Amino acid sequence: MLFSPFDALVPTPALAAQVISPPYDVMNTVEAARMAYDKPLSLLHVTRSEIAFPPGANPYAPEIYEKARERFEALLAEGALKPAGRPIYGVYRLTMGKKQQTGLVGLASVAAYQADIIKKHEFTRPEKEDDRTRHISVTGAQTGPVFLACRAASAFSDALAAVTSSRAPDVDVLADGGVRHEAWWIAETAPFEELIGAMRALYICDGHHRAASAARVAELEGTSAASRFLAVVFPADQLSIQAYNRVVADLGPWTVETFLARLAEKFLVSARGASATPAQAKRLSMFLDGAWYGLTPRPELLAGIDADPVAGLDVSILQDHVLSPLLGITDPRRDHRVDFVGGIRGTAELEKRVEENGGGVAFSMYPTSLDELFAVADAGEVMPPKSTWFEPKLADGMFVNRVR
Repeated sequence: MLFSPFDALVPTPALAAQVISPPYDVMNTVEAARMAYDKPLSLLHVTRSEIAFPPGANPYAPEIYEKARERFEALLAEGALKPAGRPIYGVYRLTMGKKQQTGLVGLASVAAYQADIIKKHEFTRPEKEDDRTRHISVTGAQTGPVFLACRAASAFSDALAAVTSSRAPDVDVLADGGVRHEAWWIAETAPFEELIGAMRALYICDGHHRAASAARVAELEGTSAASRFLAVVFPADQLSIQAYNRVVADLGPWTVETFLARLAEKFLVSARGASATPAQAKRLSMFLDGAWYGLTPRPELLAGIDADPVAGLDVSILQDHVLSPLLGITDPRRDHRVDFVGGIRGTAELEKRVEENGGGVAFSMYPTSLDELFAVADAGEVMPPKSTWFEPKLADGMFVNRVR
């Protein structure tokens, strides 16, 4: 089965606000420690268990994962998380300002992931994949969901809306940052099994490392319980992608003047004072030497790449024609000179990072579209790393899946 119900671990409603947390990978250790400081039941004590150790502790040491297992079992013992007691789906609605999205929570098939029915669009980083594999193996649980999308289907959206309009949610939390997280638990699963079963493919929006790690754990465990992974499926027409911007620590061999001259060979470079945010696709904004510039690819650069679902992406244009040939960043997944900044942080954060570096350059991107994501995934290709930033972020702890 592509997507199945499960006996989920769910937060006790009265404690849910203390339990749920942001995804483990959207903060550093200091930020995680600050968020969990006065919340002993926060799932961050499980997903970022290094916060229990002195600063500078190796986050991949065996004792870190043992601490995660210990804190997870404590949440169960204290009743902060408890079994639903029967196979369920969950309906999960997130509200951020005027934006609202509603999806179905269940278990996705590892076999479908390996067969590319659940489609990928990014490579994973080995150290992050290793980390989540060990975390799942030691704790025996998947503590946060993979964010999936399906192509817009009115019957699926209508079925989700019928649940949310029929009764009050089982869990309702207004989290830090003003995002409202609501969950409904559904014991009558057959209608959704039929709707999901009719879908030809699902697409990973966020959570490539979680999915890849779950597949590795399935091979290690070799059990039915480990053959599926926690996920939420959202209709594509309810989703939007924000920009994922880039900051480079230095200009390599170039001065400001020579860098601008080299850029002008492939781009029309606007004067200082350009907008910090591109107005359309195939435009870039660049912060350099205290000012914003606009970069428009010359026609000869664009010739022939629009038909390629990867090469025609704005993030690919930046990578293939600026970061790699001019700044020497050939592997952005591993090169520590480049940093990725989610669009939710705004362009002021890019200016701040450049100033803190004492130089370098930042690039503000036009967001990748869902149609572009689908085209890349359907072609069996991958995007450059950090091409998409989805908001709002799904919470860890709304639902948890035990793999043993």
